Amino acid sequence: MKNLWLVAFLLVGLSFVTSCKDDDDGNNNLDLELEYQVEIMSPDAVDKKVGDNIHLHVNFNERNANTIHHINVKIYQKDDATNIIYDKPVEAHIHQSNGVYEYHDDFSLNNIPPNENWILEAKAWAEEEGKNETMSTIEFHVSPQ
Repeated sequence: MKNLWLVAFLLVGLSFVTSCKDDDDGNNNLDLELEYQVEIMSPDAVDKKVGDNIHLHVNFNERNANTIHHINVKIYQKDDATNIIYDKPVEAHIHQSNGVYEYHDDFSLNNIPPNENWILEAKAWAEEEGKNETMSTIEFHVSPQ
Protein backbone atom coordinates (compact mmCIF):
# COMPACT_ATOMS: atom_id res chain seq x y z
CA MET A 1 0.00 0.00 0.00
CA LYS A 2 2.88 2.35 0.81
CA ASN A 3 4.31 1.72 -2.65
CA LEU A 4 1.00 2.61 -4.28
CA TRP A 5 0.88 5.95 -2.44
CA LEU A 6 4.50 6.65 -3.37
CA VAL A 7 3.81 5.99 -7.04
CA ALA A 8 0.70 8.19 -6.93
CA PHE A 9 2.62 11.08 -5.35
CA LEU A 10 5.43 10.73 -7.88
CA LEU A 11 3.01 10.80 -10.81
CA VAL A 12 1.19 13.87 -9.45
CA GLY A 13 4.51 15.62 -8.78
CA LEU A 14 5.81 14.79 -12.24
CA SER A 15 2.66 16.16 -13.86
CA PHE A 16 3.21 19.51 -12.10
CA VAL A 17 6.82 19.67 -13.22
CA THR A 18 6.04 19.00 -16.89
CA SER A 19 2.73 20.83 -17.21
CA CYS A 20 4.04 24.41 -17.30
CA LYS A 21 6.62 25.13 -19.94
CA ASP A 22 7.87 28.71 -20.22
CA ASP A 23 10.75 30.05 -22.22
CA ASP A 24 13.94 29.70 -20.25
CA ASP A 25 14.00 33.47 -19.73
CA GLY A 26 10.29 33.80 -18.87
CA ASN A 27 9.86 36.06 -21.91
CA ASN A 28 7.08 34.16 -23.64
CA ASN A 29 6.16 36.61 -26.40
CA LEU A 30 4.59 34.28 -28.93
CA ASP A 31 1.49 36.46 -29.24
CA LEU A 32 3.39 39.74 -29.70
CA GLU A 33 3.79 41.40 -33.06
CA LEU A 34 7.57 41.28 -33.31
CA GLU A 35 9.35 44.00 -35.29
CA TYR A 36 12.68 42.63 -36.43
CA GLN A 37 15.36 44.74 -38.10
CA VAL A 38 18.21 43.17 -40.06
CA GLU A 39 21.22 45.25 -41.06
CA ILE A 40 24.12 43.85 -43.07
CA MET A 41 27.24 45.63 -41.89
CA SER A 42 29.78 43.57 -43.84
CA PRO A 43 30.56 42.67 -46.55
CA ASP A 44 29.64 45.55 -48.80
CA ALA A 45 28.49 45.45 -52.43
CA VAL A 46 31.97 46.19 -53.80
CA ASP A 47 33.33 43.59 -56.25
CA LYS A 48 35.27 40.71 -54.72
CA LYS A 49 37.83 38.32 -56.22
CA VAL A 50 38.02 34.54 -56.10
CA GLY A 51 40.15 33.69 -53.08
CA ASP A 52 39.18 36.79 -51.08
CA ASN A 53 38.27 36.33 -47.45
CA ILE A 54 35.17 38.24 -46.40
CA HIS A 55 33.97 39.05 -42.92
CA LEU A 56 30.24 38.62 -42.36
CA HIS A 57 28.74 40.99 -39.81
CA VAL A 58 24.98 41.27 -39.48
CA ASN A 59 23.05 43.09 -36.75
CA PHE A 60 19.69 41.65 -35.76
CA ASN A 61 17.37 43.74 -33.57
CA GLU A 62 13.83 43.60 -32.28
CA ARG A 63 12.52 47.16 -31.90
CA ASN A 64 10.87 46.57 -28.53
CA ALA A 65 13.69 44.45 -27.05
CA ASN A 66 11.64 41.25 -27.39
CA THR A 67 13.17 37.88 -28.18
CA ILE A 68 14.90 37.22 -31.48
CA HIS A 69 13.93 33.60 -32.08
CA HIS A 70 15.57 32.57 -35.38
CA ILE A 71 18.20 33.94 -37.76
CA ASN A 72 19.84 32.82 -40.98
CA VAL A 73 22.66 34.16 -43.13
CA LYS A 74 22.99 32.75 -46.64
CA ILE A 75 25.04 33.41 -49.79
CA TYR A 76 23.73 32.07 -53.08
CA GLN A 77 24.28 32.63 -56.80
CA LYS A 78 21.99 35.30 -58.21
CA ASP A 79 21.13 33.33 -61.37
CA ASP A 80 20.73 30.01 -59.54
CA ALA A 81 19.36 30.34 -56.01
CA THR A 82 19.91 26.61 -55.47
CA ASN A 83 23.69 27.17 -55.69
CA ILE A 84 24.18 28.03 -52.03
CA ILE A 85 27.78 28.51 -50.89
CA TYR A 86 27.08 29.64 -47.31
CA ASP A 87 24.13 28.85 -45.03
CA LYS A 88 24.51 29.40 -41.27
CA PRO A 89 24.10 29.14 -38.38
CA VAL A 90 23.54 25.40 -38.39
CA GLU A 91 20.93 25.86 -35.65
CA ALA A 92 18.75 28.83 -36.65
CA HIS A 93 16.99 28.99 -33.27
CA ILE A 94 19.11 31.40 -31.21
CA HIS A 95 16.47 32.67 -28.75
CA GLN A 96 18.22 35.94 -27.92
CA SER A 97 16.00 37.37 -25.19
CA ASN A 98 17.28 40.96 -25.04
CA GLY A 99 16.32 41.78 -28.65
CA VAL A 100 19.89 42.34 -29.90
CA TYR A 101 22.13 39.83 -31.69
CA GLU A 102 25.31 40.35 -33.71
CA TYR A 103 26.34 37.63 -36.13
CA HIS A 104 30.03 37.37 -37.12
CA ASP A 105 31.84 34.85 -39.30
CA ASP A 106 34.65 34.73 -41.84
CA PHE A 107 34.22 33.09 -45.23
CA SER A 108 36.66 32.41 -48.05
CA LEU A 109 35.58 32.85 -51.66
CA ASN A 110 37.73 29.90 -52.78
CA ASN A 111 36.53 27.41 -55.37
CA ILE A 112 33.56 29.43 -56.55
CA PRO A 113 32.88 30.27 -60.19
CA PRO A 114 34.31 33.65 -61.23
CA ASN A 115 32.36 36.31 -63.12
CA GLU A 116 29.17 35.58 -61.18
CA ASN A 117 26.90 37.73 -59.05
CA TRP A 118 26.07 36.55 -55.54
CA ILE A 119 23.38 37.49 -53.03
CA LEU A 120 24.01 37.69 -49.31
CA GLU A 121 20.67 37.27 -47.54
CA ALA A 122 20.14 37.70 -43.81
CA LYS A 123 16.80 37.16 -42.12
CA ALA A 124 15.13 36.86 -38.74
CA TRP A 125 11.78 35.32 -37.85
CA ALA A 126 9.62 34.40 -34.86
CA GLU A 127 8.86 30.96 -33.42
CA GLU A 128 6.93 29.84 -36.50
CA GLU A 129 8.85 29.84 -39.78
CA GLY A 130 7.87 32.83 -41.89
CA LYS A 131 6.05 34.61 -39.05
CA ASN A 132 7.26 38.20 -38.55
CA GLU A 133 10.04 37.47 -41.04
CA THR A 134 12.32 40.36 -41.97
CA MET A 135 15.07 40.08 -44.55
CA SER A 136 17.93 42.18 -45.87
CA THR A 137 20.08 41.45 -48.94
CA ILE A 138 23.11 42.77 -50.76
CA GLU A 139 24.49 41.76 -54.14
CA PHE A 140 28.17 41.51 -55.01
CA HIS A 141 30.20 40.35 -58.01
CA VAL A 142 33.12 37.92 -57.81
CA SER A 143 35.84 38.38 -60.44
CA PRO A 144 38.71 36.03 -61.28
CA GLN A 145 41.86 36.32 -59.21
